[in-house]
Amino acid sequence: MVKVKLLEESGNSVTLQLEGIDRSYANAVRRFCIAEVPCMAIDDVVILENSSVLYDEILAHRLGMVPIRTNLDRYKLPEECDCGNPLGCHNCRVLFVLDAKGKEKVTTVYSGDLVSEDRDVRPVSETIPLVKLAAGQSVKLEAYARLGRGKEHAKWQPCTVAVLTDGKSEGQYNLTVESAGGLDARQIVLKSIELLGTKLKDIQASVGATS
Repeated sequence: MVKVKLLEESGNSVTLQLEGIDRSYANAVRRFCIAEVPCMAIDDVVILENSSVLYDEILAHRLGMVPIRTNLDRYKLPEECDCGNPLGCHNCRVLFVLDAKGKEKVTTVYSGDLVSEDRDVRPVSETIPLVKLAAGQSVKLEAYARLGRGKEHAKWQPCTVAVLTDGKSEGQYNLTVESAGGLDARQIVLKSIELLGTKLKDIQASVGATS
């Protein structure tokens, strides 16, 4: 019988003790936490104005790496949305707007300056520096965030740490997951288990259909 025990949970980190499970399955849960559990990240950026020292591509990359709070119940993966629009819709993407201008002194533009059309989907931290603007410089853009998976790009990895270590006895493992902030660590683990179960059922159904 599989036994799961909560060893530690604080902030964005959780450590679970798994017992009565093969190491390969325990490691599969860990890998799904990294690569399969979806989270929000900025994917498309439309630069309307940029007179800063950063190239458009670098600024867009920095925006993509900003962790975004995610609501998995509210939004769908683009491939699962029925809008059929390559640009997405209100069910599969969130619009962010940035309009910043340099002042007399050098001005730092932070993640908190991004204005989201959904107040529940916003940067995890408001103090992530994006770009510095001198007097007369400005940045104006639209950025679109969508759900994605870590196997597509690192910006969609919901966790910064996912480690499986041996427990005190044979057949016992400790899984530690640290969230990037978009999802709770506990939610990441539970979603990972759910997705793994779905994959296994799909494989079982496929094997049964060919036998």
